[in-house]
Amino acid sequence: MTEAAGTWRRCSSCKNEIDLGAVYWTCSVSTCNRKRTGLVFCTVSCWDAHLPVARHREAWAEEKTAPKTPAAAEPAKAAGSGKPASSGKRRIVRPNEAPMSAATPEEILIIASRLKDYVRAKSGYNTSDRVLEPLSEIVRRVCDEAIRNAQREGRQTVLDRDIPDS
Repeated sequence: MTEAAGTWRRCSSCKNEIDLGAVYWTCSVSTCNRKRTGLVFCTVSCWDAHLPVARHREAWAEEKTAPKTPAAAEPAKAAGSGKPASSGKRRIVRPNEAPMSAATPEEILIIASRLKDYVRAKSGYNTSDRVLEPLSEIVRRVCDEAIRNAQREGRQTVLDRDIPDS
């Protein structure tokens, strides 16, 4: 806790105080949330101001809530978690950026617009949206084979040489 009794921390960008129980934002990138860094922002625009310096490939602001009492703020610091206590979080996606998520087995893996552009440029044909599911299944099978090849080699990284020739 900082100077004022109702203050939890200061914004990492503008240095304004973030009150106890107030909404604040953190960066989705792990290097911004480490114990030594622990960046917190009072507004999304303050979070956005750190992007030119941080040079993240893909990032979004995560909305969180500061602890409501000074006692609740202290255990998080004592535990050394490096992350402020939070009652919940919500992702805010920057325009033109989609957050990375773990793909479920049924999820479409193909970018429809890119596929349609390719087919149109190559042949002048249109492409049905129903093509996306079977292509995604083919990509899953190829990825599964590549994963098995990497495992067989004792690696935990799938490389280009693990992709089977077809």
